[in-house]
Amino acid sequence: MKQLLLTLMLVGWCMSTALVAQSYRKNTTPEYIDKYKDLAIKEMKRVGIPASITMAQGILESGNGNSTLARKSNNHFGIKCHSDWKGKRVYHDDDKKNECFRKYNTVYESYIDHSEFLVGKKRYASLFDLKTTDYKGWAKGLKKAGYATDPKYAHRLIDIIEKHKLHLLDEDKAWVKPKSSSSGNDNFEIVTFNTHVIDYNNGVKYIRVESDDTFESISEEFGLRPWELYHYNDLSDNANIHDYRYIYIQGKKGKAHKSHEYHIVKEGETLHYISHKYGIKLKKLRKFNGLSERDKVKAGGKLNLRRKKRI
Repeated sequence: MKQLLLTLMLVGWCMSTALVAQSYRKNTTPEYIDKYKDLAIKEMKRVGIPASITMAQGILESGNGNSTLARKSNNHFGIKCHSDWKGKRVYHDDDKKNECFRKYNTVYESYIDHSEFLVGKKRYASLFDLKTTDYKGWAKGLKKAGYATDPKYAHRLIDIIEKHKLHLLDEDKAWVKPKSSSSGNDNFEIVTFNTHVIDYNNGVKYIRVESDDTFESISEEFGLRPWELYHYNDLSDNANIHDYRYIYIQGKKGKAHKSHEYHIVKEGETLHYISHKYGIKLKKLRKFNGLSERDKVKAGGKLNLRRKKRI
């Protein structure tokens, strides 16, 4: 009887957990704008950063506030600790493993610190000579000053601003959240926590690519910044997602599983294909086998997957 009761309790707990996951609600871009635009406008009037730029950066860096860093640490701009940071800290894998990011008590603190960060760094000083209505100049200036490593960072900011008419915030004009359609679902997206099924290869999470997927839609679904998917999958920023049957949603490992010591190259296989197959970073695969970025593999060749090639 006790065993039956425990089983029923476990089933009930699993069902309730699943229901919570299914009702997880993510911010859409219009919702995010509507929720935080007043903070962006307030900071524009206080320090002179265009509200459109602040909003676009928040949208891009936090995935509409859905990223883990935003949800758990209120960090909406991906600002790292740096040597002058005296506040709370949290650690996440980014360009490097276990990097230090700033943690805030509230989202507003994140917006204020974003302003102070730009105001306080000399490399951004020239931006404040621009008009607050010059969002294109600001976007290009941020990229040039090194705010982000993404080569298309300025383009992405400008695209977000123009797509969602955020320039209206800079012009002291009203921004109104788009009206929902007769279905009432345009701006409120009730989704399962992950609409894709997550699988694992070499302990790394991956999903199968579906017909309507884009890098942007998957980034939004999993609370990632767009560049992260390219980085995790060793892809250039002009890659076509539909050239791949599956993509990783977290960084690949430094070596293959212990059951795979080496791989015999088959006709038509590339280093990228092999790194994807075993969930190992491409640069590590090259390093193990003494290969440069220009080197190609030949059918019949033997590649080490866990350690450097012995001489």
